[in-house]
Amino acid sequence: MPHSKGFSSRKDRRSTDPVPIGEIVEGLLSEDVFARGMPVARLIRAWPDLVGERLAQATQPISLEGGVLTIRASDGPWGSQARYLVDEIRHRADDALGGGVVTSVRIVVSGQGNRRSEP
Repeated sequence: MPHSKGFSSRKDRRSTDPVPIGEIVEGLLSEDVFARGMPVARLIRAWPDLVGERLAQATQPISLEGGVLTIRASDGPWGSQARYLVDEIRHRADDALGGGVVTSVRIVVSGQGNRRSEP
């Protein structure tokens, strides 16, 4: 029977006791990889309310690292529009996440990863 890599080197003992799914989800969300993605997922879900339907169709939040929210725009004109609204976007995104989370916004245009705009 195949085993996952590292299975034989586990130090903790496997259990066959049932575990509530809520405990498993809480455990996963407490891990750094999942916890970092949750604010972005919340912004993606609320994006049309934060920036409006038209801008939401052409932009999307893609990461939040060290307080910098990175937003991808579909093309140059929409990137310019997002840059024009960068202060408002930063403020609304920060409020949506509870405040003190988003300190600046970086706009990247699809295919142009080096474009940057900060307040």
